[in-house]
Amino acid sequence: MELPFQLISTDFDGTVFSEFERQPVPPGLQQLLADLQARGARWVINTGRDLTSLLEAMARARLTVQPDFLVLVEREIHVRDGASFNPLEPWNSRCAADHAQLFAEVAADVPRLAAWVRERFEAAVYADPWSPFCLVARRNSDADVIHAWLNDYCAGVPNLTVVRNDVYARFSHAAYSKGSALGEICRGLGVSPERVFAAGDHLNDLPMLSRERARWLAAPANAIPAVKEAVRAGGGFVATLPAGLGVEQALIWALETAR
Repeated sequence: MELPFQLISTDFDGTVFSEFERQPVPPGLQQLLADLQARGARWVINTGRDLTSLLEAMARARLTVQPDFLVLVEREIHVRDGASFNPLEPWNSRCAADHAQLFAEVAADVPRLAAWVRERFEAAVYADPWSPFCLVARRNSDADVIHAWLNDYCAGVPNLTVVRNDVYARFSHAAYSKGSALGEICRGLGVSPERVFAAGDHLNDLPMLSRERARWLAAPANAIPAVKEAVRAGGGFVATLPAGLGVEQALIWALETAR
C-alpha cells in the first residue's frame, strides 16, 4: 500500500526527544521511522536548535535512524549526504542575507528593547549569530508579557517577527519559519502538502502545523494548548502519550486512517 505521506516533519525537543529519559527517542518510534524511510518517506527534524547543538543531542540519543533533512534555528535547511549534513543553496544564503538586512534596520532599537526587559523582569537578553535580540525569561508568565510587548514593536517593522518556544524567544524574518522551510523542502522534492505529516509541541511549531503545509497534523500529549487547538482545527491527531511515544501514536493513526 502506498504511504499517505512522503515527508515527515517533526520538531525535536519535546516532540521526538525527551532529554532526561533513559531512551530520549523511543525505540519504537525509531524503528517506525526507519521502516517508513525504507518505504520511500523522508524525515525532517525541524528544530530551533543550531547544527552543533542538534548533532550533539542526536548523538546522546544514540539514534538508530537518521533524518534526511534538518531545519535549524527555525529557518536554515541542511540535507544529509552520507554521514554529513550540507547547507541547501540558494535558500540558506538568501535567508542569511534577508536576516542581515532586516537586523541592520533594527540594530539601533535593540539596546532600548533590552533595557525595557531588564528593568521589569529577571530575564537574560543577549545577541547570538542568529538574532540581535534573544530572550530567556525566568518564567512563562514573564515571557507572555514580554512576547506581547515585542509583538507590538514588530508590528511597526515590516518583516520582523518574534519566534517563541517556552521561555525562549528571538527576532526573526517573517518570511522564514519552520513552515516556510518545510515548504521549500517540499518544493525541491515535488511533494504537495497533501503528502506531508507534521508534528510539534510549542509556539514555534505553529507555522508548520497548518493545512497549508501538511495534510497530517499531530501533537504529543505534552503539547501546549495552542498547538493542540491548531492541530484539532486542522483535522489532526492529539496523542494521549507524550513526546516520541505520542508521535509514534500519531504516525500509526495516519497510516490506519489512510487505509
